[in-house]
Amino acid sequence: MKILLPPSETKRSGGDGAPLDLGALALPGLGAKRHEVIDALVDLAGDEEHARKVLKLSPKQAGDVAHNRMLRSAATMPAVDRYTGVLYDALDAGSLVPASRRWLGAHVWIHSAPLGPVGALDPIPPYRLAAGISLPGLPALRRHWADATMEAIAGEDPDFVLDLRSEAYVALGPVPDAVASCYVRVVTEHGRALNHFNKKSKGLLVRALAEDRPRIRSLRTLETWTGGRGLVLRRTDEPGVVELVVAE
Repeated sequence: MKILLPPSETKRSGGDGAPLDLGALALPGLGAKRHEVIDALVDLAGDEEHARKVLKLSPKQAGDVAHNRMLRSAATMPAVDRYTGVLYDALDAGSLVPASRRWLGAHVWIHSAPLGPVGALDPIPPYRLAAGISLPGLPALRRHWADATMEAIAGEDPDFVLDLRSEAYVALGPVPDAVASCYVRVVTEHGRALNHFNKKSKGLLVRALAEDRPRIRSLRTLETWTGGRGLVLRRTDEPGVVELVVAE
């Protein structure tokens, strides 16, 4: 099984890893696309005012432009530790035992806008780029990434993909039809869960998976595991979509 997670706009700064090595990231077939986005971001960062306008940042967020300027030379840390925010706080990967962190590294891809999906333990620098941004010299990120990412996922030939991304990041690389997958929506008994509960529930779900490290190859085996964990996962009328039901 592979799990696809969205990134977060908030990130930890710093790190003690070597600078970004695009060739060492998961899904190496995306290397050329990654180089193109990194080059565009670094070039854009050379003009701070223009960069803030393109990236839709306030003057107080000028530090994010500096991060982009240093993308090729900045220190790195594992992607799952780089991201912060509700989902990643709930996942709390730093507190997991080593075996669970290794499980994350083997089973989780985090879908970043500049790099495409990367492994949970792949070392990445801080950056600022959202899914809806169009960079000078490149097509919209959806057009830049979608086909290449679908091809890369298909090339990995996963038994099953659990898609926990937001719709904006699904658009950057849908799971190919030939790959068995399900897309998870978080709901309460009375309707769709609000953003905070949505993100927290997804983080807790991935943490539970990392703690148990089950062998999941299909939606049916996922349902068996969630039932044993006391989690409510129900199918919908939409093909490939399931609901994770949480308390309000």
